Amino acid sequence: MNSSATEAAPQSSKPFSIKPLIPVLFALIAGMLLVMLDNTIMNVAVPELENVFHTSLKTIQWAITGYTLATSMIIPLAGWFSDRFTAKRVFLVSILLFTIGSQLCAVAQSPVQLIIFRIMQGLGGGMVAPIGMALSFKIAPPEKRGELMGFLAMPMLIAPLLGPVLSGWLLEYVSWHWIFLINLPIGLIAVFLGIKYLPVSEKGTSARLDIWGMILSPLAFSSLVYGVHRGGAEGWTDSYTLLPLVGGFAALLLFIAVELRQKEPLLELRAFRSFEFTKGIILVWINQIALFGSILLIPLYLQQVRGFSSFESGMLIIPQALVSFAGVMAGGKLFDRYGARLPVFSGLVLLSAALALLSQLDSDTTIIVMMSYFALMGLGQGLTTMQLGTHVLKAAPKDLISRVTPLTTSAQQIVGSFSIAMITGLLSSNIAKHITLANPDSSSAPIDAMIAGFHHTFLIPLGLAICGVVLSLFLRKQERRDGKSKV
Repeated sequence: MNSSATEAAPQSSKPFSIKPLIPVLFALIAGMLLVMLDNTIMNVAVPELENVFHTSLKTIQWAITGYTLATSMIIPLAGWFSDRFTAKRVFLVSILLFTIGSQLCAVAQSPVQLIIFRIMQGLGGGMVAPIGMALSFKIAPPEKRGELMGFLAMPMLIAPLLGPVLSGWLLEYVSWHWIFLINLPIGLIAVFLGIKYLPVSEKGTSARLDIWGMILSPLAFSSLVYGVHRGGAEGWTDSYTLLPLVGGFAALLLFIAVELRQKEPLLELRAFRSFEFTKGIILVWINQIALFGSILLIPLYLQQVRGFSSFESGMLIIPQALVSFAGVMAGGKLFDRYGARLPVFSGLVLLSAALALLSQLDSDTTIIVMMSYFALMGLGQGLTTMQLGTHVLKAAPKDLISRVTPLTTSAQQIVGSFSIAMITGLLSSNIAKHITLANPDSSSAPIDAMIAGFHHTFLIPLGLAICGVVLSLFLRKQERRDGKSKV
């Protein structure tokens, strides 16, 4: 009783200070960094894993797609698990499951085993981000949540910088096993920090599980992701593509209808009644597809077309991450002063310009020029991504905010899985199409076909980014707040 009183007093009598929350934030950041770092490591490792397991890109990409399928299935359950067993427990168990899955990936003997263990990783890692975001909202007053979002951006900035370099170094000088074994110390550190510093939340409640939502959400999302993946690689008229697409879309419509009727839905879809929230989250999806697809294409281009090693590819991407950090800092200041419209519009314009330049990469493009393109994309990424996320959360109905973080994270993860499935599938089919059209007598035909395949594939995220530029002009202006909360 005394402790609760002492906790309440400072909040009402003293200005808010973020210093007492720094250990808690580091605990959250460690867990989120573990998962995000692994994703960027995998992007660089795909060509090496093709050689290790003596298989094709089409097969090994399922190590990424299977992971994203698993995360898209488990994320909608994050809110219920947190309510039922407490957020801290679920956060720590998720990290442990992810870490165990990582160790199993390291001992995989075949592509099938690797894909299965990556799915296990996804089941653990899927709930880390939404629960981490929800916890961050609970430990600070509403008017300071935007400030905390800046701290939670650290994994998003560190992972693209450290992941490719670390992955390249491990693949080049150690062993492919260590791209997964490296998760063991990081995972243990994250668990230790979580046990020590994460607040002990209220006891789990007897939250009612939305059974129909639990059944329909993984069925809808996994079917759609599989259909997009197969359609991009094999064509859209194949029955094995059309059946999961049609079935997944039907399950999605039924899921939406069911969720809107539930008192305690798995995902709080009523947040879409806010028009500003809807505009913002559509922009988040557009930005994610454009960005995720490009981040996947770049290391593949560097290694498969230009012949760089994994480590060299990682080093070349460093400017993108460094400039992204500068973009986040500048974008945060612009957001506080002008709202989301200016930084998001500027960021998407820069991203579009970078993608247009990347679609013209050739076999003799110099390293300096390529790195400048990557840096331009990083600047656009920094200006856009975190500002959009903060705008969406602040635009959501306040009475639904506790269920909005699983919704936004779930939607972003599902769209991310779509982008990976779509881009990798289209890349495979574009390269195959240009190989069939190439002159068989030309010694440069294979490399020319690959370059043309990358050119055409980069046009997809470019078109989406341009659509985002137009939509960003319709974001609501936001006056700078001087002690008042106004969204």
